[in-house]
Amino acid sequence: MAADFPEPKWAVPGILAEGGNVLAGPPKVGKSWLSLGLGLSVAAGGNAFHSVPVQGGPVLYLALEDTPRRLQTRMGKILGGQPAPAGLTLVTECPPYPQGGMEAIAQWLERNPDARMVVVDVFAKMRGPAPAGVSAYDADHVAVGYAKRLADHYNVAVVLVHHVRKAGSEDFLTEVSGTNGIAGAADATLVLKRARGQADDILHVTGRDVDEAEYALSFQPASGAWHLLDGPVTDHTVSDTRATILRYVRAHPGAKPKDMAGELPHVDIDAIRRTCNRMVDAGQLSKDAGGRYYPDTQTRTEGAQEVSPLSGSPVTTSDQHEHPGQPELELSGLSGADEAEGMAK
Repeated sequence: MAADFPEPKWAVPGILAEGGNVLAGPPKVGKSWLSLGLGLSVAAGGNAFHSVPVQGGPVLYLALEDTPRRLQTRMGKILGGQPAPAGLTLVTECPPYPQGGMEAIAQWLERNPDARMVVVDVFAKMRGPAPAGVSAYDADHVAVGYAKRLADHYNVAVVLVHHVRKAGSEDFLTEVSGTNGIAGAADATLVLKRARGQADDILHVTGRDVDEAEYALSFQPASGAWHLLDGPVTDHTVSDTRATILRYVRAHPGAKPKDMAGELPHVDIDAIRRTCNRMVDAGQLSKDAGGRYYPDTQTRTEGAQEVSPLSGSPVTTSDQHEHPGQPELELSGLSGADEAEGMAK
């Protein structure tokens, strides 16, 4: 307990830390564009995902399924006329880990002691044949273990680009192709999943040094870049109408459908009411007795009845204004600040 350990070295703060990281996603989802963009950002010391400041340092990018021409084309698109960072080393051929690949990467890391990231695209090209006589789980664990040993020894983030299963799952970790030995051996697992709504994909992240989180990302075809979208993921995975209503109600708790009409000029008031009711059913909004909407699921009791201690008959909030001698009702509900904190949690 008296030992002084340094903080983990982050390639992308809050998302990619030193250690063995598995980045998985379905084919053609844009994993290579994402990993190449991250490599360029970290090598240059710019902003990852267009908004997350990163510290610059050498990056080794093993593009084992690409040709130099394709890499040049993609880099030209992402860089948009800017010079390529000198700290990025590109490799299109490398032997598997057990057949000399481990030593080759180690030699590069020795020459670049301040390296911040190594990207292996794709993991299948580097893992090599499974050891004889071991289970599939143990073989996957050993394969990821090569990357983890390099990452731990040189304090660098190693990113293994991988695939997911065809069948979806509620738990994103179980979607990683192969056995649980892959996610079990990795320090962090990142899964890029298709989204519905305004976001192109959701990046699910969990790990030993990384807090479990979800990030909404949007791919920009013109620049080949992935952008991190502001706000909660739920804001970007619903329809445009629902997203507009969510933003409006967060800014104006207690709003009614007629108040929202100005934000949705092309949607009639009845459609707004129906959408709000469906959002209540989905738990995205709550509604009080007066038809006002709030951005949480806290039950509102404005206008609720309370028994009068004098007459024994129900008293409503409107009754109290007619009987000023009675104590005012304490209306349940959160303040605007509390609502914002609740949504953040």
